[in-house]
Amino acid sequence: MEAPYNVLFLCTGNSARSLLAEAILNREGAGKFRAYSAGSHPKGAPHPYTIDLLKSLGYDTAFARSKDWAEFATPGAPHLDFVFTVCDAAAAEPCPVWPGQPVTAHWGVPDPAAADGKESERRLAFAEAYRMLFNRISVFTSLPIASLGRLALQERVAEIGTLTPKPETA
Repeated sequence: MEAPYNVLFLCTGNSARSLLAEAILNREGAGKFRAYSAGSHPKGAPHPYTIDLLKSLGYDTAFARSKDWAEFATPGAPHLDFVFTVCDAAAAEPCPVWPGQPVTAHWGVPDPAAADGKESERRLAFAEAYRMLFNRISVFTSLPIASLGRLALQERVAEIGTLTPKPETA
């Protein structure tokens, strides 16, 4: 079997969106993908609602830690095949140079940690971010990566970032 594709999800704080994406891809793409996450200005710890949501969905959260994206641009870091920004702020920042020229795309998702309102509304924002990321990652894991040329692959992963979530049915 071929080595899995390494994917890095980036956001600013690495406390919610990028950690959710890391968890989803490691479960949904098991064997084919190995996901990581990091932030340009990590918060130092995962947001408690991130951990609560993942646990409620049956994820092991032992992996979850807030880390700086520079960790993945050092010698000995995993070779990255894909790098996806999941927040607009991180997408606008100058990123480190990733060895190996990974395929990159922006998959912007609203920041659930910035949600206002009652606790139930803030938790709903985390669930919505999870759902949006899950939908995009499901499309990504179904791509025939090995048979696509680099340009076609770049176009496909960029298109995934424009997908809007489907409304839930009652």
